[in-house]
Amino acid sequence: MTSQSIDITVSGNHLPTLQDYLRQDILVSKKLLHEIRMSKLVTVNKEIPVWTQPLQQGDLISIPIFPENIEPSASNLAIQVLFENEHLLIINKSAGVETHPSSVEVQESLANGVAYYFKEKGIHAKVRHTHRLDKDTSGAILFAKHAISGAILDKLLEERKIKRTYIALVEGVMKKKEGTIDTPIGKDRHHATRRRVSPSGQKALTHYKVLKEFPNEKCSLLKITLDTGRTHQIRVHMSSIGHPLFGDKLYGATSNHHRHSLHAWELSVPHPFTNSIITTVAPLPVDFGPKFVQLTDYY
Repeated sequence: MTSQSIDITVSGNHLPTLQDYLRQDILVSKKLLHEIRMSKLVTVNKEIPVWTQPLQQGDLISIPIFPENIEPSASNLAIQVLFENEHLLIINKSAGVETHPSSVEVQESLANGVAYYFKEKGIHAKVRHTHRLDKDTSGAILFAKHAISGAILDKLLEERKIKRTYIALVEGVMKKKEGTIDTPIGKDRHHATRRRVSPSGQKALTHYKVLKEFPNEKCSLLKITLDTGRTHQIRVHMSSIGHPLFGDKLYGATSNHHRHSLHAWELSVPHPFTNSIITTVAPLPVDFGPKFVQLTDYY
């Protein structure tokens, strides 16, 4: 890929037309597809294509990438890049930072920092986060670098092909060392920001495994993976079984810490245009939890 286009080699049999391929396989939106067609810059095997003609295996499609205004406003936050290629960016978010601005007045969100990074690198694109992390959750978070990769990554997340692994410190020594929590999560009508287990809520599936126990401190360190991505999912589920996150006052923790001990440790993402898997690990930060947790064991 150059700064102006993406090159895709077509594979498979019984292939659709170019228009259907871009809509169904590459997930280009109707609006973006119209812009691409009107640009007259799409080529197949370096020639002007017939949009209604079926593609052939091995065809080389070149798709233009249109420059966009960088949004939101840019702030120099010295973001930590874990991985980057032409299509996506994975950042290690610090605790205490919002993923995106909640209003136009907010200038210190991670999205503002990514906007500054785009500006410095000459990347003319709107900032697109594929998923979010709570303000006080640290770790790996995924951004798209153009509209087409953004659409593909959104679809991969919806299909649960993007895998997220978390490290969490919870209160109590758990009797069951490995398990799955399968209870729906909905809004708490008594609290604007809190969620709760609710029969009428959305399906939520959380898998956990105990990594280490701290009996003297009455805590357990867990590895957690998600099959769904509900708001506050890990926090709600762990609290619902009597093991709230260390420091998570909103969900019943009695322990004192300046933030809840949850970190997005590993992120595995299929490459938008190949069969390869991109896996990154975000080291546990020093503010993750109390000193009895040996962070160097999980770097």
